[in-house]
Amino acid sequence: MRPTLNLLIQLQELILIRDEQKVLSGNRHLEQLDASVRTMAAELPAEVRSLFERLLKRERIFISPIADGACAICGMRLPISLVQAVRLARQIESCPTCAHILYYSETGPKHLRQPLRRADPPRLGIARFSSATLMVPHLQAEEKEGVIRELASRMETEGFVDSADKLLEEALRREAILSTAVDHGLAFPHARGVEGGGLTFALGLSRKGVPFDGPAGQVSRLIFLIVIPTAASAFYLKLLAGLTETFMKVEARKAILAEKEPDKLWKALVKVTRAAIK
Repeated sequence: MRPTLNLLIQLQELILIRDEQKVLSGNRHLEQLDASVRTMAAELPAEVRSLFERLLKRERIFISPIADGACAICGMRLPISLVQAVRLARQIESCPTCAHILYYSETGPKHLRQPLRRADPPRLGIARFSSATLMVPHLQAEEKEGVIRELASRMETEGFVDSADKLLEEALRREAILSTAVDHGLAFPHARGVEGGGLTFALGLSRKGVPFDGPAGQVSRLIFLIVIPTAASAFYLKLLAGLTETFMKVEARKAILAEKEPDKLWKALVKVTRAAIK
């Protein structure tokens, strides 16, 4: 059953990538992605394909990892016997609360930063997703892998993820499917399924620009490395839409690229995203 579960995970990723492309690039690559989704779905065993189609009609996320003994989507603690059955992967197992298909992963990066406590002041706007400690105004690397490594290392150093190497591996795996670079010098490398905390990003700036295999002839200067808990996939699309809306404007890009200190870069980011990200 493991090959079927892996196929379902890849299928979900393709469907979510298709949704990302609608936000980032309009119709670009949609036909290619639609064809891949159809081909992959046809490879599923008949009963599993029927289950997949029923779940997909309800929502985009249909398969969920187990995180700390709970379903990553609904957060319900699972019986130990069910966790063990999912780990063995002898048959398809579903969450008894939300009905998502379950799978077990021991290899991906984990989010370490815990949610705000009730007594903490609420975060607003972009502050819900990042902080001044995750701003890197001077990226040293001149190629894609090196840039992602720098940002992943910053996330690990600041205690947001447990492993920069695992985060790099997952982000590069995603890049191999379809580049996350878009117009206006933006790139959004990311890793999905990073459980244990909230949707979080680090921002790095490259004055020279980094080739990210995006639109022909373009380099990326504003690179957002994003870690996405499975349950936050819909929020990720909203964040993506807000960032792309903000940085379509040349004035916003200039304001960000003008800053050379992390704290000032953070303040500039908060200011330019205030209208688009509530």
